[in-house]
Amino acid sequence: MAEKTRIVLKSGKDQSLKRFHPWVFSGAIKKTYGNLNEGDLVSVYSNKDEFLGIGHYQIGSIAVRIISFTEIEPNYDFWKSKIESAWELRKKMGFVEHSETNVFRLIHAEGDGMPGLIVDYYNGTAVMQMHSIGMYFIREELVKVMKDVLGDHLKAVYNKSAKTLPFKAEIEPEDGFFFGESNETEVLEYGLKFKVDWETGQKTGFFIDQRENRLLVQKYAEGREVLNMFCYTGGFSFYAMKGGAKLVHSVDASAKAIDLTKENVELNFPKDSRHDAFAADAFEYLKDIQNKYDLIILDPPAFAKHRNSLHQALQGYKRINTRAFEQIRSGGILFTFSCSQVVSKDRFREAVFSAAAISGRKVRILHQLTQPVDHPVNIYHPESEYLKGLVLYVE
Repeated sequence: MAEKTRIVLKSGKDQSLKRFHPWVFSGAIKKTYGNLNEGDLVSVYSNKDEFLGIGHYQIGSIAVRIISFTEIEPNYDFWKSKIESAWELRKKMGFVEHSETNVFRLIHAEGDGMPGLIVDYYNGTAVMQMHSIGMYFIREELVKVMKDVLGDHLKAVYNKSAKTLPFKAEIEPEDGFFFGESNETEVLEYGLKFKVDWETGQKTGFFIDQRENRLLVQKYAEGREVLNMFCYTGGFSFYAMKGGAKLVHSVDASAKAIDLTKENVELNFPKDSRHDAFAADAFEYLKDIQNKYDLIILDPPAFAKHRNSLHQALQGYKRINTRAFEQIRSGGILFTFSCSQVVSKDRFREAVFSAAAISGRKVRILHQLTQPVDHPVNIYHPESEYLKGLVLYVE
């Protein structure tokens, strides 16, 4: 194996890697050997010269993302084995040949042993989102591997990494197709149709991670008046309508999102008068809804993307849930979520509990929710369980 840049950790800072946690924090580094550039492969050693792992170096708090804990050469066959493993898992979970669903997450970063790489599959188009320079540097090899592994299931690969790669890197990535082309942006999820905008939409274009939670909304929606707050493209709204909701209102601050929501509603429920959509600030909208709704969904964007904004984020969750508790009708059901990785399940629950206490309502937990099986959690990396949700019955 070719000689690589080496990083030596401070004494006692090797324990997390020995437990297979795939991150090396910058504060744990004692010394580096060789010319270290962002995106380089680097071997990590303990202070006692024990090999711990090999990964991609990056400037920032997370200095190395480990791709292997054994001393290997990460060549084509290495990446092929990783992507084959991810593809086989999705096959076994029933996604690849599903008659009513053709959208799923193919690669979930640390959850699939590929830190810094997200790939979502949209009816033949794979949308790649790279969060590390190391993954960006091997993008052509990754595309070749995906073509080989997926075969006829893959029609195109789109790069959506211009805004997710670290700003410190001296590169100017552009979004666009790595391979093939596709104008087919309509996908199926449990038989419902969705228009996906992977070019200008949030994340890779669609919040795939809420699929099973949307299905749960369908089960509770019959006869209810529903508010889908932070609706984005309206996913929860359509499931509520399919479940027999009496009325569904979709609200988002983005007028573009509201337009896409209306388009998606028309795809599934043409001329259905039960639905209306509004471009409005969530906090303002929730100020005075006067017991109008008895099923409310709160699925905000990440209030905290970094630990230094954690306190502010928790206050945001407390405020938005307090308003929902105060306004929801007696006997109502609240679906409330956090997708912030830095907000733990316990901290999120504390924020929601505080909101319930402030409102003075009697509240019971019906379900504790998380992300679906195509977003697997690496058991050694609890941070990959980023989606937290509670379903609450409010008297």
